[in-house]
Amino acid sequence: MTDATETTMAEPEDTTDFEVPVVRVVPFFDSFYRIEFEAVAGLAYALSGSRLASEDLAQEAFLAAYRRWDEIGRYDNPGAWVRRVVANRSVSVIRRRVVETKALPKLLRSDELLPELSSESSEVWREVRRLPRRQAQVVALYYLEDLALDEVGGILELSVETVRTHLRRARKTLARRLAAMEDNYDS
Repeated sequence: MTDATETTMAEPEDTTDFEVPVVRVVPFFDSFYRIEFEAVAGLAYALSGSRLASEDLAQEAFLAAYRRWDEIGRYDNPGAWVRRVVANRSVSVIRRRVVETKALPKLLRSDELLPELSSESSEVWREVRRLPRRQAQVVALYYLEDLALDEVGGILELSVETVRTHLRRARKTLARRLAAMEDNYDS
């Protein structure tokens, strides 16, 4: 017994009233990672103050994105999602890893990924890390990532007005603290 199948060619239907759905192409994760990693690691460094913690934060954020890439890859801005993960995890990760970071600084030092900061820049970022968590996140995204206020708000899920308020308060606090430090140096 043979199976014979018959194929017929159907005439194309009139599609004038038919909407063609737009499908967002999911970029390959590896190209997304190569494009975004350095900037995300820089953000993590600005928020954590530790090269080791920053690399771990960035890797963990990308791992979370990779695990859900079918979903995250379709977002309009998957990089914003990864940055939000870094911003949210930076506080808890720092607390968990303080002991580890102090014990292994010589072993895991990597100067290739992030440039050394001048002592003046290090002092500024040290003061930024002393700010309340959201203020520090807003400052890092706005100045380090050079993002617009609405982009910062999108990443942190805050309104533009809230971002503006955090930025204003952070600037005021930093100006006061840095002026006091400068006065101490001059005395």
